[in-house]
Amino acid sequence: MHYLRVSIFSAIAVLIFSSAFANDADNSLSGNITDKSSKAALPGATVYLPDLHVGASADAQGHYSIKNLPKGRYLVEVHYIGYAAFTQSTLISGDTRLDISLSETLIEKNEVVITGVNLATTLKQTPTPVSIVRRDYLDANISTNIIDAIAKLPGISQLTTGPAVSKPFIRGLGYNRVVVVSNDVRQEGQQWGDEHGIEIDDYNVSKVEVLKGPASLVYGSDALAGVVNIVPPGPVSEGHIKGNVAANYLSNNGQIAYHADIAGNHNGFNWSLYGTQKWAHDYQNKYDGYVYGSGFNNTNFGAAIGLSKSWGSSTLSFTSFNQHLGIVEGDRNAEGQFIKPVNNNGVADEAVATNSDFKSYSLGLPRQQINHQKIVWDNNIYLNNGGRLGLTLGYQLNRRQEFGDVLAPNEAGLYLKLNTFNYALKYYLPEMKGWQTTVGVNGMQQHNDISSSKEFLIPGYDLFDAGVFAVTSKTFNKLTLSGGLRFDNRSMSVKALSLDGEGKPVSTGGDAKFTAFDKNFSNISGSVGISYAASDMVTLKLNAARGFRAPNISELAANGVHEGTIKYEYGNNDLKPEVSTQGDAGIDFSSEHVSVAASVFYNHITNFIFSRKLFNAAGSDSIPSTDNAEGYSAFKYQQTTANLYGGEFTLDIHPHPIDWLHFENTVSYVRAVIPDGTDSTKYLPNIPAGRWLSELKGRFKKVGGVMQNAYISVGMDMTFAQNDVFSAYQTETATPGYTLFNAGLGTDFVNKNNKVLFSLHLAANNLTDVAYQNHLSRLKYGPENDVTGRYGVFNMGRNFSVKVTIPIDFK
Repeated sequence: MHYLRVSIFSAIAVLIFSSAFANDADNSLSGNITDKSSKAALPGATVYLPDLHVGASADAQGHYSIKNLPKGRYLVEVHYIGYAAFTQSTLISGDTRLDISLSETLIEKNEVVITGVNLATTLKQTPTPVSIVRRDYLDANISTNIIDAIAKLPGISQLTTGPAVSKPFIRGLGYNRVVVVSNDVRQEGQQWGDEHGIEIDDYNVSKVEVLKGPASLVYGSDALAGVVNIVPPGPVSEGHIKGNVAANYLSNNGQIAYHADIAGNHNGFNWSLYGTQKWAHDYQNKYDGYVYGSGFNNTNFGAAIGLSKSWGSSTLSFTSFNQHLGIVEGDRNAEGQFIKPVNNNGVADEAVATNSDFKSYSLGLPRQQINHQKIVWDNNIYLNNGGRLGLTLGYQLNRRQEFGDVLAPNEAGLYLKLNTFNYALKYYLPEMKGWQTTVGVNGMQQHNDISSSKEFLIPGYDLFDAGVFAVTSKTFNKLTLSGGLRFDNRSMSVKALSLDGEGKPVSTGGDAKFTAFDKNFSNISGSVGISYAASDMVTLKLNAARGFRAPNISELAANGVHEGTIKYEYGNNDLKPEVSTQGDAGIDFSSEHVSVAASVFYNHITNFIFSRKLFNAAGSDSIPSTDNAEGYSAFKYQQTTANLYGGEFTLDIHPHPIDWLHFENTVSYVRAVIPDGTDSTKYLPNIPAGRWLSELKGRFKKVGGVMQNAYISVGMDMTFAQNDVFSAYQTETATPGYTLFNAGLGTDFVNKNNKVLFSLHLAANNLTDVAYQNHLSRLKYGPENDVTGRYGVFNMGRNFSVKVTIPIDFK
C-alpha cells in the first residue's frame, strides 16, 4: 500500500504541475465531409483523433468541428458505413481546416493502429504484424466470449475449457506470454490458469487489435507472444447522446444475452453507462450429448465520466465483470452417462446427470465464481512546447472461488484474492525534424492473498514491476522507421504456508505446503522495424525484436490439484526468465481485383517454460497421495530452448466491377521444435494445428426498400491434424483434423431518411454437426468413456445464432 499511496500522490502532483504549463492555444479542426463522386454531404460521418481521444460527427450539411485541441501533428481518421476509411496525418495549428472526400468501397484499406506504437499510425506504416476487427465483425460472428470472437484472425487461436473460458494464443504462445489490455491497462486476473478466462465484457468493445510478436515495448514482461488490445467505445461526439440495445440467442447451449449502453457529451463533459447479462446451460455435441458442468452466467456493468478541455482530458472509468461457471470434469458411469456429485443424506455421493440438469440455467457442482472490478483514471495533458503528457492509473480486484463440496456447497475450497495497482506515465515529445518520440515508465504492484482458501494451489505473494522505455518513429518519403528500447525489473516475494494434519494453515509446526523465497528478474528489450511503400499497391515490412517474460507464480511455486486442468501441479523455483528473439517479414499487395497479405516469422526462445507429466520409479503416472482425492497425475514445470516458425497468408478476391463479392482465404501455420530433442520430446506442447479459413461473402450497401448494408456468407473452417506433439510421459496426444462449415446473413433496417432502426444478424456454426476436439481444448484430456472408448469431451456441435441491435442517437 505504501507504493500505492506514493504513486497516487505523485500522479496528482504531476497533473497539477503539468496543468500549469498546459497548451492554452485555441486550436481547432473543422471542415466538410462529402462523397468523392457526387460531392453530396455525408451526415453522421465520424471524425476521430485516436491520440487525443476526441472526435465529432458531421451534421446534416456534412460539416464537423473539433475544438480545444493542442498544437501538433496528429492522425485523423474518418469512418462512414459503406465507405473506405480516411486517414491522414494533419498538422493542427490555430483554426485548421480539413475537407474530406470519401469513396464508396467495401474493402477496408486504411485501418488505424494504436497498439504497441508511440502514436497512432496506419496499418501500412506499422512494421509489426497487426490484425484488427471492429464491432460489426463481432456482431456478425457467433462467439461465447471475447477471445472466442477473435480466434478466427490469422495467427490467433484459443485454448479453451468449455465455452465460457478461452485464452488467447498468438503464433503458438499463450498464458502469461500474451498481454491483454483494456482501457489502456493490462488485465490481471490469475491468467496463468487453463480454466481462467479473460474478465472483459464482449459487448463493451468498439474494436480489437492483436499485435503479433515481442515488439511491444510499451507493456514489458509477458508480451512475449504479443498483445491483445480490447478497445472500449470512446467518447461520443459533442452535443450527442448515443447508445445501443442488443439481444442474442444461441441454440446449442440456450445462451441468452442482453446488453444496453448509453453515452453523452455536453460541452466537453462526457459520460457513459453499460450493462450486460448472459445465461447459458450445458452445451451439446454428437458424441457426448449434453456436457454436464459447461453452463455459465455473467452479469457485467460499467460507467465512465470524463472532461475534455483546452488543457487536455481526464477520464475515470469503472468496470465490473461477474461470472459463475461450471467446471467440466468429464466423469461418466459404466453406461457412459455423465455423473454429478450429490449430497445423499449427509454423505457425499454421485448420481446420473439428468436432462433437467443439462438444461438448467442454475449451476451445480463443481463450479467457479469470478468477480473482477477495475477502475482506471486516464489523463492527457497538453503542454505549451507542443508535447503531451499521459498518465494512467488503474486498480483491479480479482476474486476467484471454486466450489466443489456437496456437503458445504456455498463454501469455497480454493479462494484467490488478487489486487493489482497499475501505473503508466508517458511523455510524448514535440515532433523534432519528423521524429515522433515517446518516453515513459510503467508497471504494477500486486498482492495475492490465499488466507480465505481451504484448498491451496499457489502461495500468497507480493510483486512489484517497473519498466522504463523509449520508442520513436519517422517517415522518410515511402519508408517508415520505428523502434525503441526498454528496461524491466520484476521483484517477487513468495510467502510460506504450513498445514496441520487436517489441512488447515498453522503459524508454527505442521507440514510445509509452500516455502518462502524472493525472486528478482530484469532484462533489456528492444525492437527495430521498417515499412516500405514500394508502390501504391505494394508494402514491404521487416521487424526484429527481443522480449522477455518472468516466470509466473504457478510456474515457480504451484503445489496442489488444479481442478480445471485435471492435473496435480508442481512449480519449480529454479526457473529463469524466458528471452525471445524474433524476426518478422511481410508483404501486402492490394489492387482493384485482389488483396494479398503474407507474413513469416522465426522466434528463438531460451529458457522456454512448459509443464510435463511426471512418472514414478515403476514407469507409470506419478499420482500424489496428499490432497489429491481425485487421483490426478502430477505435472511439473521445466525449461528448454525452443524454436518457433511459421506465418500467415491472406487472399481476398473481389473482382471489379462486382465489388460486392468477396472470396476470402486465410492460412495460418506454426511449428515449434525443441533442438536436440528426442522423438517424443521434439515438439513443444500446446501448439495449435495449421488452419485454413475460407469464406465466400456478398456485401451490399443498398438492397432496396427498408434494408441497407446487407451481407450473406458461407464459410469453411478447416483445421489440420496436429501430430507434432510432446508425447513423452503421455503429456500430450495427437489430434485429428476436422472441417466445419458456417454461414451467416444480416442487414440494417432503415426508415425513409435512411436512419438505422435496428440491425439483424443470423449465423450458423458447424452446420454439419461434426464431432471434433480442438487440439487446444483442455477437455480433450478428460476421462475415457467406457462405452465408446473415446477420451475426454468434444467441442460444441451445431449452433444457430440470432442477434438484434437497436441504435440510439439524438442530440
